[in-house]
Amino acid sequence: MTSDTDAEADAPAATAGPVGSPDEDRFAAFRNPRFLRYWISRLLATFAIQIVVVSVGWQVYDLTRDPLDLGLIGLCQFLPSLLLVLVTGAVADRYSRRRIMGAAIFVEALGALALLLFTWHGLISPLPVFAVLVAFGIARAFFGPASQSLVVNLVTKTELANAIAWNSSSWQVAAIVGPVTGGLLYGLSPLVAYGTSIVFFLVAALLILSVEAPVQERSREPASLATVVAGFRYIWSEKVVLGAISLDLFAVLLGGAVALMPVYARDILHVGPWGLGMLRAGPGIGAIATALWLAAHPVRDHAGALMFAFVALFGAFTVVFGLSQWPWLSVIALILMGASDMISVYIRETLMQLWTPDEVRGRVNAVNMVFVGASNELGEFRAGTMARLIGAVPAVVIGGVATIMVSAAWSRMFPDLRKARHLAGRH
Repeated sequence: MTSDTDAEADAPAATAGPVGSPDEDRFAAFRNPRFLRYWISRLLATFAIQIVVVSVGWQVYDLTRDPLDLGLIGLCQFLPSLLLVLVTGAVADRYSRRRIMGAAIFVEALGALALLLFTWHGLISPLPVFAVLVAFGIARAFFGPASQSLVVNLVTKTELANAIAWNSSSWQVAAIVGPVTGGLLYGLSPLVAYGTSIVFFLVAALLILSVEAPVQERSREPASLATVVAGFRYIWSEKVVLGAISLDLFAVLLGGAVALMPVYARDILHVGPWGLGMLRAGPGIGAIATALWLAAHPVRDHAGALMFAFVALFGAFTVVFGLSQWPWLSVIALILMGASDMISVYIRETLMQLWTPDEVRGRVNAVNMVFVGASNELGEFRAGTMARLIGAVPAVVIGGVATIMVSAAWSRMFPDLRKARHLAGRH
């Protein structure tokens, strides 16, 4: 399919060049005005999501005191990505990715408005919240592949490694400031928290729609089952990419502890909404510090070995967090978890973007987003379910140990990934 606007057809193509060259400018991607607007839009949208997630988690747990409900929060957001995976990627490959992003963010703004209205009228059951979270999940299912694929269309190849590091950092910046802000705003009033998120969503949508339309290689294949499942076929054929994605899936699925932070904040560490915000911000603090380092010092050698090592460290620091009885130690463990996770995320995302042809990038990223969703939202459901059965502390500690075991097992199952030294793409 050809471009749907003349601007997209006439926009300058990305310039070929070496990736992650030694003389790379730390802020090279931000000198590209299209990427700058995209980055700010993604930052604001993610910031708003973090405020909503912290507020919803505290509100639901305060209402029911059931950790299973915290797991259901993650499940409601994950299931749409799973059920729509054969649609969202194909849409991102056939239509304007920036328009998809803008529409998804507007839907999220409506969801935040619904949460505000439910709170205003008095929430007595978590069911309406779960319904809104399903709508959020649908919006995120379309947002993910479009936003991940769009960044490659906005920058040159010489800017790409730098852009990927900063793109990851936009989420991490929001993960630091968003939860703390969400906790503080929720402490003032849930209405203030949800109202602030609505404003951020609207500004983010307007920003991304103002970006000059980039060149996008559209899929010209007729719609069929074969074209829809192309993302699965490509990932299966590229064992290094398959290993990287599946490693992240199982490591975070088993080791994730985010869903149980309200339990730790209220019942174990005995801190309030502000303390919950600090706990939620911990991984982001470590991750953004690592992202800033990677922006100036991209991984140039032993990428596969580094990925396995830091996944194992992520599991080890998860165990420390699970056993901690002191808020300061818990925050430090979470910071180190975030730093370790950032290394594996950076390597995985760089492999994904540089090894994938643009005409199937949306479908490949849709599959990747399902894996990411499974490792995060479904991981939250796993944690909530286990916490209800055996308690929060055993659920977190067992998950951390399992993550270390997964890293060891995957290093043997995917030797090509373990031996991979450089992140240069094949296409």
